[in-house]
Amino acid sequence: MLTLVENSCGDARCIAEHGLSVYLETEKHKLLLDTGQTDALLKNADVLGVELAAVDTVILSHGHYDHAGGILPLCERNQTAVIYLQRAATEPHFNGERYIGIDPAVAKLPNVRLLDGDTKLDDELFLFSGVTGRRCFPPGNRTLTRLENGRQTPDDFVHEQYLVLTQNGKRILLSGCAHNGILNILDRFRVLFGGEPDVVISGFHMMKRSGPHTEAEKETILQTARALKETNTVFFSGHCTGEAAFALMQTVLGDRLRALHTGCDISF
Repeated sequence: MLTLVENSCGDARCIAEHGLSVYLETEKHKLLLDTGQTDALLKNADVLGVELAAVDTVILSHGHYDHAGGILPLCERNQTAVIYLQRAATEPHFNGERYIGIDPAVAKLPNVRLLDGDTKLDDELFLFSGVTGRRCFPPGNRTLTRLENGRQTPDDFVHEQYLVLTQNGKRILLSGCAHNGILNILDRFRVLFGGEPDVVISGFHMMKRSGPHTEAEKETILQTARALKETNTVFFSGHCTGEAAFALMQTVLGDRLRALHTGCDISF
């Protein structure tokens, strides 16, 4: 696995930006989870020797610009990769008054497949959504909305989906931001697969842009980390987790919580 876009830089040759894009190769696929927010994906791929023209599958985790902004630049180089997103990801999304949804042109691409719920792509790739739990719900969701009947309403994150990659007897769960809460996502995973993933790659959406975390927010972060510690899973996180929250979680999880950085190659 190669992190092509992330907020921080692990390779000085690469561009870091607020966004996420992960490249993976399996026995059958060369695929991307998300594409960052700009064409940094293309520039970093060139530096790191990733042939984006050979990518056959793109998974969009949810309908926010910092995960979908690289789709149109990617399609200038690769017109054949099939792009999978939940239908609701094409709807308008906001942070306060600021539009943070995807470019409407994405939905019109001929290689886009709009999904409605869980989808098995093949014996390696499975996509699921339908997460309804609200245990340790990320506090950063409070300002995020979607349009309903022309009015902004709190986002229910129906547009979020998760990739389960099965390879060599192991299951890897990939999420973009885990807006629905990583504990609730894992609960849904257990219903579907009867156990826990071996590896999770995901932001945890605990970043706070202004000021330190409140005591209540810290407790939510710690409760999440304590619950994750009860699993046998290794977690790779970054992007929207935030440095302060990551450090706090690591006091509980230790080396079972590992950081993502742009340009870093991770082997399982």
